[in-house]
Amino acid sequence: MNIVIMSRNSRLYSTRRLVEAGRERGHEIRVVNPLRCYMNIASDRTEMHYRGENLTGIDAVIPRIGASITFYGTAVLRQFEMMGVFPVNESVAITRSRDKLRSLQLLSRKGVGMPVTGMANSPDDIDDLLKLVGGPPAVIKLLQGTQGVGVVLAETKKAAESVIQAFMGLNQSILVQQYIGEAGGSDIRCFVVGERVVAAMKRQAPEGEFRSNLHRGGSASLVRITPEERRTAVRAAKIMGLNVCGVDLLRGESGPLVMEVNSSPGLEGIETATQKDVAGMIIRFIEKNARPYRTRTRGKG
Repeated sequence: MNIVIMSRNSRLYSTRRLVEAGRERGHEIRVVNPLRCYMNIASDRTEMHYRGENLTGIDAVIPRIGASITFYGTAVLRQFEMMGVFPVNESVAITRSRDKLRSLQLLSRKGVGMPVTGMANSPDDIDDLLKLVGGPPAVIKLLQGTQGVGVVLAETKKAAESVIQAFMGLNQSILVQQYIGEAGGSDIRCFVVGERVVAAMKRQAPEGEFRSNLHRGGSASLVRITPEERRTAVRAAKIMGLNVCGVDLLRGESGPLVMEVNSSPGLEGIETATQKDVAGMIIRFIEKNARPYRTRTRGKG
């Protein structure tokens, strides 16, 4: 098969592992920078060009689109979809997961457990907003933040009000979430491939920190997840419409709570912690499912 990996950096661990896994199984693998792709959008022919070359004969595309280029990256992916190329994750599903508010609303509508979350536009509503999420301590998140950036734990009402007012003053959209103290600064990353949790790790925040992201100095270790946690992760992935994703769970008193669904999860932490060939599982998923025009949206909205 002819497989394209959309990635801005071919030296990244995740990109390198996908290239290795694909070539080990006899596939033609090519890494293309989505920002260097340009499109011919016409009714009589739909084309994708890359560095002066017309990309044709592609069977599947693996999107590794960073949050900072979501708009253009998903536009390129939509073009591939319109050309009949099989996407590991569809453009609509990626856009949906990148919108923190929309993704939480979708999960809430389907009854998936998650921390109580609030959103407001006016500083006048801060008082009641904090009450909605159970009062301080509360977690305040920027809608556009990634890898733990733009996430603040406000331990008092005054601190929460100050942080929220500061973000609002900068015209930043925010979410205010219930703080799950019993999680103890840890979460569980469930890696889902094709409606199955293929690997799971526990991420623990360093002392004095509540964010467990590996980019923030958190540590990763192998963990055994419960059947309920497994079902919750798979259900969250299906609701988002993602075939490959990382579902981050907190262990709350009432059961697993979905914190986030990541459409471009890194492979280094999960492969190191679990010693599993996750990249190979993604390639085998493509082998089993890649067919021309096999998308639910076919590049539509």
